[in-house]
Amino acid sequence: MSRAIGMIEFKTTAAGITAADTMVKTSDVEILEAQTVCPGKYIAIITGDLSAVKAAVEAAVSSAEDKCIDSFVLGNPHESIFPAIYGATQVEEVSALGILETYDAASIIEAADQAAKTAIVDLIELRIAKGMCGKSYMLITGEVSAVEASIEKAKQLVAEKGMYLDSSVIAHPDRKMMDSIL
Repeated sequence: MSRAIGMIEFKTTAAGITAADTMVKTSDVEILEAQTVCPGKYIAIITGDLSAVKAAVEAAVSSAEDKCIDSFVLGNPHESIFPAIYGATQVEEVSALGILETYDAASIIEAADQAAKTAIVDLIELRIAKGMCGKSYMLITGEVSAVEASIEKAKQLVAEKGMYLDSSVIAHPDRKMMDSIL
């Protein structure tokens, strides 16, 4: 049994709640998060066996394709994604800070997974559309070259979907700045 996560992002709360209900009725999956986010969109993140997550996401998307903004299924997601989603990552030292921002919620998790698997970096936070008018961002840290490589790879992934907004890498960010982030 392989662990997986999947996500749906819908234009409306009604369609999103209905789609989330379809997911849990379709397969043996657990809801990690399901809620309305800015600006009135609805997201649901699920976990379970890879085949169950795939079936659940496919059923949800097909239930209201015209209202679906984005979706994904990640088999074997990087273990640092979960603490970053919940803002529970403990970071002691920051050599470089990488920031990547997307137009949607779903692609930021895919970007974070890609970044974490590209080089030795730590995911600090995944801000998924909350207080961002539907946009999302991720913060990562590590050695400068690792952060640059990870941000570039993640940028390419979200740019292919047309969801890339902006990114930057700050070498040796000031402690005052980091204290405000951490």
